[in-house]
Amino acid sequence: MIRSVVRGTGAALPRRIMKNADFEGMVETSDEWIAQRTGIRQRHIAADDETTASLGEAAARAALDNAGLTPDDIDLIVLATSTPNNTFPATAVDIQNRLGMHHGFAFDLQAVCSGFVYAVTTADLYIRGGLAKRVLVIGSETFSRILDWSDRSTCVLFGDGAGAMVLEAGEGTGSIADRGVLAGSLRSDGTHKDKLFVDGGPSTTGTVGYLRMEGREVFKHAVGMITDVIEATFSAAGITAEDLDWFVPHQANKRIIDASAKKLGIAEQKVVVTVDLHGNTSAASVPLALSVAVADGRIKKGDLVLLEAMGGGFTWGAVLVRW
Repeated sequence: MIRSVVRGTGAALPRRIMKNADFEGMVETSDEWIAQRTGIRQRHIAADDETTASLGEAAARAALDNAGLTPDDIDLIVLATSTPNNTFPATAVDIQNRLGMHHGFAFDLQAVCSGFVYAVTTADLYIRGGLAKRVLVIGSETFSRILDWSDRSTCVLFGDGAGAMVLEAGEGTGSIADRGVLAGSLRSDGTHKDKLFVDGGPSTTGTVGYLRMEGREVFKHAVGMITDVIEATFSAAGITAEDLDWFVPHQANKRIIDASAKKLGIAEQKVVVTVDLHGNTSAASVPLALSVAVADGRIKKGDLVLLEAMGGGFTWGAVLVRW
């Protein structure tokens, strides 16, 4: 059978680093308060010349270099983002052009923080369906553009960045020992829309709007929803938490990460955490964390890696990959 095998990963971050202490003159908060409640210590903030497209392009080039491939080798680009450069066309098409890629096809996928997990499963379907041999999957965000910098409950949480992965068709036997995407589970529930959303849009206000969040409500639902899709993924693959080598969760809040891992019985030393360095970068958070763990040698060929995310909507999902 066909499997979608990871060939390479890459990342890109804006030049500017914003520390927790930098917020102390802007809103009523402190480094200690932010770090204690979220685990975040810094985040990267995009300059005027850094956009979702430019960061996505840089991450894509890094992933291609890591894979030993060029844009000519790619058939499809799937970009997960909630902060596109334009209402249309898709920012994926912009990245395609920036890469000098004039064949194949490209599109954006919008599932907020779950976007990259949704994008990986989407790319896997295109590969297994024979419509693409190699897919560039990107998560790129500039959430700083949609933050209300006077709202201390949200502005301290988010950052900008991009991460990318190259998936390639490979042969598998259909067993858990195969390399590539092995199983996944995706969910959404629109009844929670008002708990995490942006209060603007072309069809409603005609404005970009700002991010609004009911933090306690999101936290209340997060652990249960995350556990739900992970257990479904474990069941589909016929494994348990003990079989995992690495757990790469959405980097939103250290407390949610810790509580989810504990509930699932995933050992602390198997959890990849970068929320302290990047903050919540929405669809970019999982590929950024992956890139860090691959670059420092933690994630190696043959490792069993679980990706997970939850975002506005609510959307949530998990995908299991043999590296």
